Amino acid sequence: MDDSSLPPDARNPLLTLANAISAARLVAAPFSLAAVLGGAWLVAGGIFVAAVASDFLDGFVARRRGTASALGGILDHTADAVFVTLTLWAIAYGEAQVRSDVVPGILPLFIALAFLQYLLDSKALAGQPLRTSFLGRVNGIAYFVVVGVVVIRNALGIGWLADEVIYWSCLAVVVSTLISMLDRLRTLMKTPTSGGKNDS
Repeated sequence: MDDSSLPPDARNPLLTLANAISAARLVAAPFSLAAVLGGAWLVAGGIFVAAVASDFLDGFVARRRGTASALGGILDHTADAVFVTLTLWAIAYGEAQVRSDVVPGILPLFIALAFLQYLLDSKALAGQPLRTSFLGRVNGIAYFVVVGVVVIRNALGIGWLADEVIYWSCLAVVVSTLISMLDRLRTLMKTPTSGGKNDS
């Protein structure tokens, strides 16, 4: 079939507009890290707003243009994980924070481990679609919420939410992430091997 009638980015599953938007969020991650470490909270706030907008936009563009793919899903989730992990690491360990000890250092570590498990047990590297869960999606939103609360309040110079509230909320997210990881492990262990009977 002649693909000349398809949009230009639908002819190549890698070079699509949606993937470019996701990649921009990935590229923005180290700049967010640098902005937080340098105490440039207004810059960090602008990067965060752009990252959230791109997270909404890439999926919309992929569906609208018919270019959604397993590769695009991997890139989208990788960009999310890298962005929140680097930014939260900078908040947790950076000396230029406006307020210290707001985010426990264990949170970015758990996010990185959870994403790695997510990537591997979904067999995404073999070209299969990412296998999501309700709790995993909730956690993914929670990571962005934590970043947004800290970055935006520091950018605006307001005392929105006490440090203790944010800290204990972060610990709750850590526990939720651990539960999600254990649930994925349990599900993986219950999955029959390819040598067994074929489920239908």
